[in-house]
Amino acid sequence: MPASATKSPRIAVLADSDTRWKWGALTARRIAPAAAGRLDGYLLRGRATPTPRQLAETGATADSLREVTGAEFLRAMTGESYDILVLALVGGGVQAMLHGLRHAWGSGPRPVVVTGYVGVVYEKLADGLLLRHGADLVLANSAQDADRFRAVYEGVGADAGAVTEVALPFLGGEAYAGERAPYTVTFAAQPSVPENRADRTYLLERLIAHARRHPEREVLLKLRSKPGEHTTHIEELPYQKLVRGRELPANLHLVYGHMGEVLDRTDLLVTVSSTAALESLHRRIPTAVLTDLGVREALGNHHFLGSGCLTSWDRLDAGYRPEPDPGWLDRQGVAAGEGSYATAFDAARARIAALLERSGAAAPLNPYYTPETAPGYLPGILARHHLGPDGAPLPGTPATRAEPGPVRQIVRRAARGAYRHGVQRVAPVIRRMGEL
Repeated sequence: MPASATKSPRIAVLADSDTRWKWGALTARRIAPAAAGRLDGYLLRGRATPTPRQLAETGATADSLREVTGAEFLRAMTGESYDILVLALVGGGVQAMLHGLRHAWGSGPRPVVVTGYVGVVYEKLADGLLLRHGADLVLANSAQDADRFRAVYEGVGADAGAVTEVALPFLGGEAYAGERAPYTVTFAAQPSVPENRADRTYLLERLIAHARRHPEREVLLKLRSKPGEHTTHIEELPYQKLVRGRELPANLHLVYGHMGEVLDRTDLLVTVSSTAALESLHRRIPTAVLTDLGVREALGNHHFLGSGCLTSWDRLDAGYRPEPDPGWLDRQGVAAGEGSYATAFDAARARIAALLERSGAAAPLNPYYTPETAPGYLPGILARHHLGPDGAPLPGTPATRAEPGPVRQIVRRAARGAYRHGVQRVAPVIRRMGEL
């Protein structure tokens, strides 16, 4: 280990949510320097562990897929032989696994370790990047992101050589060919943007009003998850809950499903800041990023400054269709018309191929954060994953165990459901009481 780059590489993907599983699995297939061999998926057990329905909706498949704790995953990585490992996790999870793997592998042979971001990076840029430092490749989804990532690493004196420009792995589909009948407007909902009830209710009411104003149009509210399911971000106020008791116009429909399939029937995509906007723009579908609640970092729509897509419901109600700026699209890696997407992963494939052909053992993983550089921060991150400051499992960490029996699986599902109920129902009430 690792195998030659000319052979079919064996790949592992560790993900902690449905969206990160989709990104990780699809990225793994695109960055493999040869036709990918076996792909094993590992789902990190936690609040956002995807359900079978969510996994099916991503469209990302694997030869095997199992749920693990962090300790179980680290044990698996010492017993299995992989060529490429993709860490599709939140920043703290990436950092913990990098230290855990460094301890587990030492200076022995190991796979090429890759990480990155699911979509638009609009918050916690420095924090998230430094938590991902130490992987062999840190993927940037656009030229703009690659420049920003390198600036952060160089700004703290960390090696920026791992930053590699690629693109979002799930872009694709037929280019928009013009209006269809009926003309279809899709609002892409987000689980945590905006966060509060008033803003989410406002967006819902404007969507309903648009459907009533244009009865000849079909209006879709594209939902991310069903009540009780979690995705990358916690959704305390799902639109399914906000819509209860309202009389909806006949042309307004709540829909689930693969985003690409919804875009197949979309003539205008509306969102606050969803990555769905980039998917839509890649296909040349008219795309609107709302300014109704302001252009604010907390909303993420500031990422679209200069895109030509920022607009309001008032203008959309009046028939306005945004025209994207070609230069902005190119900087974001969504310039579909110029054919750049076909070669977007070439640099990553070449770098991985070179690493797979290296002679001798690979250098140990070398994250920027260590007990010396971040003694007040790193230990807490590692402890949340039951790891000590050196990356070794803490005493008492459960060992790898056999697949739980039917009774244990039922208990686990019940416990997870109770946790999600607490997050979605009880926690908001407690917060509101605290504000009185």
